[in-house]
Amino acid sequence: MTRPTDAMRRAMAEAEVGDDGYGEDPTVRTLEEAYADRVGKDAALFVPSGTMANQIALRLLGRAGTAVVAGRRQHVVIYEDGAAGTNAATSWYLLDDDVGVLASDGVREAIASEEHHWAPVSAVFIEDTHMPSGGRPWSRDALDALADATGSLPIHLDGARLFNAERATGIPAAERAAGATTVMTCLSKGLGAPVGSMLATPSELIDQARHERKRLGGAMRQSGVLAAAGLLALEHHIERLDEDHARARALADAVIERFPGSGLDPATVTTNVVVFATPDATKFVDHLRAHGVLAGTIAPGVVRLMTHLDVDDAALTHAIEAVRSF
Repeated sequence: MTRPTDAMRRAMAEAEVGDDGYGEDPTVRTLEEAYADRVGKDAALFVPSGTMANQIALRLLGRAGTAVVAGRRQHVVIYEDGAAGTNAATSWYLLDDDVGVLASDGVREAIASEEHHWAPVSAVFIEDTHMPSGGRPWSRDALDALADATGSLPIHLDGARLFNAERATGIPAAERAAGATTVMTCLSKGLGAPVGSMLATPSELIDQARHERKRLGGAMRQSGVLAAAGLLALEHHIERLDEDHARARALADAVIERFPGSGLDPATVTTNVVVFATPDATKFVDHLRAHGVLAGTIAPGVVRLMTHLDVDDAALTHAIEAVRSF
């Protein structure tokens, strides 16, 4: 939802560009190198969206006729318009992820199921932060347990909000992604860029990733104009995510005050996502819109409120008043 800052617009206007379809855009290359370094991977690819990055990862890691383990509420499973059904010849092995993580025992069971005539598992996909559970970051222990349970199988980390997890936990993105083969992060959302996501891979997969991007229609030619905004976001907008997190906690307090039966636990609101249940979800979202506050639902009866770069203290106060007036 964010709009590019004045500094981003200047960077976009002044960006040095070339044809990225031929790998000749210097601003895109600088962005890819900067992101790969931040997440501790060999190489990276600039793509139009996080959905495309996830779908490329699925094509890279998911072998035909196998299953991919994921949480039943992860973005790649339910919020990408069924893209996996057209972009990969794999099936899902879905685990409960109500608290945002995949239980290591469930992952082990999925892998062992091959011995009992189930489809073999080719990859494990996780989401950090996990949006549907309220933007929860994985703990270090949970990440380590997952890596141990997965063994030699590749892991894809959907880190659309990976830097939110970094700021909330103090664990650098490279450490959080250490056990993953591929990792994705959105440059929009809290980082504030108008367009684009990154997919980092080992060196041996980057050429194939570029082929898959082209197959999905994601080669963007003079895309340094867009990459310039993403580069500025990486350089200047990560530490400020702390402000979003503080505002989300204040927003959560207002939600708990107005909806005490929602089950929302303020202790779980550690990043920029506030998710809660109410039978009045649709009416509540309509009420907010009528008061100049945009929000949405992520499931029947489940509301999502987000804080981001364009939400300052005055906007937060306005939103809290709108919540209380419902």
